[in-house]
Amino acid sequence: MKAPLISIVIPVYKAEDCIQPLYKRLLKALDPLSNNWEMILIEDASGDRSWQEIERLSLTDKRIKGLKLSRNFGQHAALTAGLDRALGDWIVLMDCDLQDQPEEIPKLYLKACDGWDIVKARRSLRQDSWLRRQASYTFYRLLSYLTETQQDPTISNFGIYSRPVIHAVTSLRESLRYFPAMIQWVGFKAAAIDVEHAPPGTRASSYSLRKLLRLAFDVMISFSEKPLKLAMKLGFIIAGISFVWALILILRALFLGRVVAGWTSLIVSTWFLSGLIISITGIVGIYVGRTYSEVKQRPIYVIEKETGHY
Repeated sequence: MKAPLISIVIPVYKAEDCIQPLYKRLLKALDPLSNNWEMILIEDASGDRSWQEIERLSLTDKRIKGLKLSRNFGQHAALTAGLDRALGDWIVLMDCDLQDQPEEIPKLYLKACDGWDIVKARRSLRQDSWLRRQASYTFYRLLSYLTETQQDPTISNFGIYSRPVIHAVTSLRESLRYFPAMIQWVGFKAAAIDVEHAPPGTRASSYSLRKLLRLAFDVMISFSEKPLKLAMKLGFIIAGISFVWALILILRALFLGRVVAGWTSLIVSTWFLSGLIISITGIVGIYVGRTYSEVKQRPIYVIEKETGHY
């Protein structure tokens, strides 16, 4: 009986020094497990020699496939490109910087064989810097609140996923991609196991705090109506406060004979409400803009070159 095909999908960005060590460690980890596997490397227009390394590697091992995107589309668009090409019964997603360690893949696979569709790698002890951990913690807390989902800062893309799961995810063709949120949306039977997280080495992360916050905002707009709900709640709160304040002014005028004169309160309230209306209009406008982007149905990514046997 033929062993199930395992696809390893890895987005590559500024990782020319990581590709060869990554390949060697994958060989050691996967060959004892199964010789029926493929590795798909997606070069996201990083501007270094990563693509040349991928091409060279694909010539020495037919299990290596490479995709070069025409420009930088982002990590999750690159993942989508790889998932669209993956043929495996099981698909492993991981980063190229070797913080996701290839030696953990057999543990993920054996857990999946117990009947799980999704097995996520939980980094119980992260080896990032304190600032990086705080940025990640802030991102996931904000993302959990804004999307009304439970996002675990110890879990990223690293994991193994069955073919039905990946088929469901790739059927979602919205332009703004965020794989963990998509995995939560499609459902399926999921588990998580602890894995060892390697130190980052000298390679700097491509996600700064600013980029993480922007990603959180984009994901919120794409996967949640929370901003509209918050705007509506704020409107009701302001209306309630205005009603109570108006009642107080009426009672003061009736029983104390005090009439508040002057334009200060009127001008301040006018400015405040005008600003609130403009901000709510802006939130609605963002959603309309996202809808417009989706209606255009542009491709999620554009492939410039391919290498390997498809």
